[in-house]
Amino acid sequence: MGNCAQGCKDYWCRPKNTNVRISLPAVCVVWQTAMIILFGVFIRYDEESDTHWVETKEHENITSDIENDFYFRYPSFQDVHVMIFVGFGFLMTFLKRYSFGGVGFNFLIASFGLQWALVMQGWFHALDHSTGKIYIGVESLINADFCVAGCLIAYGALLGKVSPVQLMVVTLFGITLFAVEEYIILSLLHCRDAGGSMVIHTFGGYYGLAISWVLYRPNLHQSKRLNGSVYHSDVFAMIGTLFLWMFWPSFNSAITDHGDGQHRAAINTYLGLASTVLTTYAISSLSAKRGKLDMVHIQNATLAGGVAMGTAAEFMIQPYGALIVGFCCGILSTLGYLVFTPFMEKVLKIQDTCGIHNLHAMPGVIGGFVGAIVAAAATEDVYGHEGLINTFDFEGAFANRTVGTQGGFQAAGTCVAIAFGIVGGAIVGVILRFPIWGDPADDNCYDDEVYWEVPEDEESLPPILEYNNHMISHSKNPEMSESNFSVEQS
Repeated sequence: MGNCAQGCKDYWCRPKNTNVRISLPAVCVVWQTAMIILFGVFIRYDEESDTHWVETKEHENITSDIENDFYFRYPSFQDVHVMIFVGFGFLMTFLKRYSFGGVGFNFLIASFGLQWALVMQGWFHALDHSTGKIYIGVESLINADFCVAGCLIAYGALLGKVSPVQLMVVTLFGITLFAVEEYIILSLLHCRDAGGSMVIHTFGGYYGLAISWVLYRPNLHQSKRLNGSVYHSDVFAMIGTLFLWMFWPSFNSAITDHGDGQHRAAINTYLGLASTVLTTYAISSLSAKRGKLDMVHIQNATLAGGVAMGTAAEFMIQPYGALIVGFCCGILSTLGYLVFTPFMEKVLKIQDTCGIHNLHAMPGVIGGFVGAIVAAAATEDVYGHEGLINTFDFEGAFANRTVGTQGGFQAAGTCVAIAFGIVGGAIVGVILRFPIWGDPADDNCYDDEVYWEVPEDEESLPPILEYNNHMISHSKNPEMSESNFSVEQS
């Protein structure tokens, strides 16, 4: 018995091996091959992207190609796509020695995730049971990017502490869980969540936090020297913030109904984001003895209003209501970085690298319940009879649903997202604890050199040598060039 216990201890506590030369290529090639097979079996173009579009136009009396959904949705798709690959990617480059990992692994898991999302979401939402095929168009691409966003949010909590193979596993299970919880919330409960406060941000936030809790590293302080930013890394991260901030109105309005719903969602998100910026700056300044701003707050908390407006974006919350939501989220998100992040690490044993609780999880929950309240308070005087039916899709099996009942289901949807995130994340965390994934040791986290070929820093050259090399390469006077070089040698 003692030998068995010792064997288990030796297995689980053996030294970390970060060599992913076999495992990473194997996972990438095998899983991409699986995607090719699945796409070959299931995925086809929908009627608006198929060559039979010409016949569809004639059959439905469509007079112009401009009515193809591509021309309505593609501008929003472009914005969302930039947010996924540039916004999220650069937002994660704030660590002084983990910029390659931040933007590079973001690129990897998003590219895999969007393919798996098209399959998983297709099985739940777009499967034609008569043909057994999934038909995709531009709206499918937007939804796939939304699905990937949940996994990228989870990555924020794990940044610098996991291997690329582990991230692929996180994405595989994350996309699967997302598709299921999205189907339950949007189809079975019939919730409205255009910008994903519930299905994207709440789920993704708690999914990442639960994984981080299971993967808690008691000796992570050994890498404390690298768990921080430098001047240029914060500037790069701020680029990500600005891309996300500018395009968030497109994110929240991308899949809403054409016309007033999409228009209203963009306006509400625009205002919520603007309001959040001012309160974030205010609390950040108030929290410092000399009123200096903290770049961590500015990079992250300024986006919380966009997260919180996701559910209610298409509702008649009114412009001042959007400003109030943004105002409150800027305060709460910034306080989260000041108070709750240290509390989570010290008491709850959750190491949240990017602070996704304050940017995604908490604002997502706020957004879900704001949506529930606004839905329950909806009246025909404000929406109009047809507007109420159109906004909440009170048709078919849901034709007799009241706004009060809708508000209750909206709140229930938020709870479902939390449950899926926590339970699913805990299970995935247990899987990732197996010592086979090539994750770094506690004293080797937050460092690109573990998984990347990192060029030598220019700063390692003596400043005078840099100057002299520059002079040598540009000088037309050989004697002057030689004298400059000799100065360095003396």
